Amino acid sequence: MTQTAQAPVVTAPQSSLFVTGNFPHRRWLLLGLSLIAGLVLSYLWSADLVDDQIGVNSADTVLGHSPTAPISSIASGIVFAFVSGMAGSFTACNIAAFGAVGPLVGQHQTRRAKFMSTIRPLGWVSVGLITVSAIYGVIVGLVGTRMPQFSNVKGTGITPRTAQSMIAFGVVGLAMVVLGLASAGVIKDPLGAVSRRFPNSPLVIMGALIGGFLVGRPYPLFHNLFRHAASTHDPFYGALAFALQSVGNIVVMALLFILLSYGTGGRLQMWMAGKPGRIASVTAGAFVVAGAFTLAYWELRVLGRLGYMWFPTAPWNN
Repeated sequence: MTQTAQAPVVTAPQSSLFVTGNFPHRRWLLLGLSLIAGLVLSYLWSADLVDDQIGVNSADTVLGHSPTAPISSIASGIVFAFVSGMAGSFTACNIAAFGAVGPLVGQHQTRRAKFMSTIRPLGWVSVGLITVSAIYGVIVGLVGTRMPQFSNVKGTGITPRTAQSMIAFGVVGLAMVVLGLASAGVIKDPLGAVSRRFPNSPLVIMGALIGGFLVGRPYPLFHNLFRHAASTHDPFYGALAFALQSVGNIVVMALLFILLSYGTGGRLQMWMAGKPGRIASVTAGAFVVAGAFTLAYWELRVLGRLGYMWFPTAPWNN
């Protein structure tokens, strides 16, 4: 009986957590499909559904009042920060985090070891996420109402608030695409050198990219918190509020990761490890989908809405 020959696996030494060295055999097909998926997602994505229906309604249920109402005090702002962080967890960057960190979780046999292997990667992601959030909170507290994101200027061109969003998301989206190409073995690993000295640095950088969403995102709940923090001119409160919003975000991610690890009984992890290149495929695909979506949605789509170029708009987004 003849045996079917398996496709050769492109290999190289592992250079970081995101670049395993076992690259996808059909990587160009994978990258092409991931790019298309990101572009399609940017067309289908409904900010009204994600931000208003899911985010605002969830926060409304937890807080017991409209989350878009003005924040009355620093104490209520602290509570609002944590709740809005949980309500705003469904973002493209968090999807990329699931794809990049997911293969690392739940790979051990005992319950304690499995739990720690699930939580530990998120701990390092939290370091980057909370650091960026706290630093931005300090800047908001110091600069206050002069921040571009504080502006509510309406116009037909690129407003200061829009410009800040486009710059922040452009950097985040480009970084994710680069990480995706490196995970697929197309380009040299940009985190290889730093990973040799600090093995968990890719997870910290992943957290920093998620934190970058706070810098650019005009999410209604975050904008409400941002305006309150800016109006207090208190850098300590700004750092605390933004860090707590990130903690709320990471709590939801932790719960989903625990469900992923325990709910599948280890079958998902075994599937990941069952074929060389499968982990790299998931990681590269998640990064490229999220990066392409971020660039298309916050650059091409915004320029299309402002009349600078053409970009298709879904009927429910008109």
